[in-house]
Amino acid sequence: MADTISGYAISWQRPAIIAGLFEERFARGAFDKHLAQSPDVAALWAHDPSRPLGKVSNGTLSLRSDNIGLYYSLTPNPDAPLGQEALATVGNGTVSEVSVSFTPVVEEWDDSADMPKRLITEAKLFECSLVLWGAYGKDTSAQISRASTNNSAAVRRIREAQRKRGILR
Repeated sequence: MADTISGYAISWQRPAIIAGLFEERFARGAFDKHLAQSPDVAALWAHDPSRPLGKVSNGTLSLRSDNIGLYYSLTPNPDAPLGQEALATVGNGTVSEVSVSFTPVVEEWDDSADMPKRLITEAKLFECSLVLWGAYGKDTSAQISRASTNNSAAVRRIREAQRKRGILR
C-alpha cells in the first residue's frame, strides 16, 4: 500500500483573515452539496495546475466532510518526481498546510464590526493544494500516513489489549 498524505483542508467555523480585508469562515458541511455531485476535484502543488498530485476521478484523492472539517486523503504517485517531492516535504514537516480553491454559492456577511465577516454556508470546491503557508494556517493539515507504520501500530495496540486481558503474555 502506498503512502498517503491526509488531513483537513478546512476546519469548520475557524476564522482566517483574507488579505487584511475581512474574516472568513466555513459553516459545517459547506461543500456537502457540491461533493454529492461527484465533482472531479484535483489536488495540486501550491495551486499550480501544471503540478497535479491527484484527482478524485482516478482514485488518488478522496474527500469527506465530518464534524471537524473537510478531510482529504491523497495518494501521490511515489514514482513521479512531484509525488516524491510531496511525500518528502510533507514527511519531514516542511510543508504542513493546505489551501483550497472554491467559489462561494451561499454566503452571509456581517458588517457590524470594524472588520467585515463572511460565513460561507455553501461552496463549490475545485482543488486543494499542499502549501507552505495557507490562509487558514494551522487549522489545516498535511501529514504522511504510512501503511506499514499504521499496521505496526495497530498490531502493537491489539497485542497490548490481549496482554491486559490475559490472552498473551
